[in-house]
Amino acid sequence: MPERWRPHATVAAVICDDDGRFLMVEERDSRTGLSVLNQPAGHLEQGETLIDAVEREVLEETRWAVTTTGYLGVARYESPNGSTYLRHGFVCRPEKEMPERSLDAGIIAVHWMTQDQLTHSTIRLRSPLVLRAVDLFLSGAVAPLSFVSDG
Repeated sequence: MPERWRPHATVAAVICDDDGRFLMVEERDSRTGLSVLNQPAGHLEQGETLIDAVEREVLEETRWAVTTTGYLGVARYESPNGSTYLRHGFVCRPEKEMPERSLDAGIIAVHWMTQDQLTHSTIRLRSPLVLRAVDLFLSGAVAPLSFVSDG
């Protein structure tokens, strides 16, 4: 019997500071080797809640402890690598930077960027979902965390 197809469950965080800048990661695309910009994001691990996963990924990729405050919904993305991802978007508030921590392997740098800087960056975006999540946040399309059944 063939193995059953399953999409990858991922989480991503839109983090905006008081100056309207978004916390972004510059990472190496494993398929092309090029630098790309992404929200702090990653895979849901077995036994982990979605909220725990997004807060863990942000800390590992940026050295920032955050508090999750809202939900941006789920988006399906078919990657050029042939994989399908279900990306749960969250809004997080930055709480504290922990500069003593090291960044995850594959993370080149962490940047605070305005929407304009992100839109006009010479570094390409990981996927179209990056700007879509920022646009949702800026439009106020943020659902309360009660929309996430995570127990």
